Amino acid sequence: FAAVNDEFVGIHMDDSVATEMGYPGAIGMGNLQTGYLHCMLRQWMGTDGGTIVKIGCQFRSFSLKGKPVVARGRVTAVRMVDGTEVDLDVWTETEGGVRMATGTATVRLAAS
Repeated sequence: FAAVNDEFVGIHMDDSVATEMGYPGAIGMGNLQTGYLHCMLRQWMGTDGGTIVKIGCQFRSFSLKGKPVVARGRVTAVRMVDGTEVDLDVWTETEGGVRMATGTATVRLAAS
């Protein structure tokens, strides 16, 4: 992720730099969590297509290098607008259930 964004910042790459800055170790970039949410939505929509209309989140906590991150979502509304549009609450969390990023998304499902 750092290479794609040309963002080789020490706190994201090196445990010793991160601990010097007060973190418990190297931390994942916030937008990596957005990427996890995007992938979760794509997998949920399936291989028949569909479009992520919008997605947004706020970062509440950092992810630590080597610690699993789980992306989750919950449908909050479904409507017919040029097909089926679905609104969702989305979030990433630690294995222990601590939410790291929270937000919303809207997807348009592919016609079946």
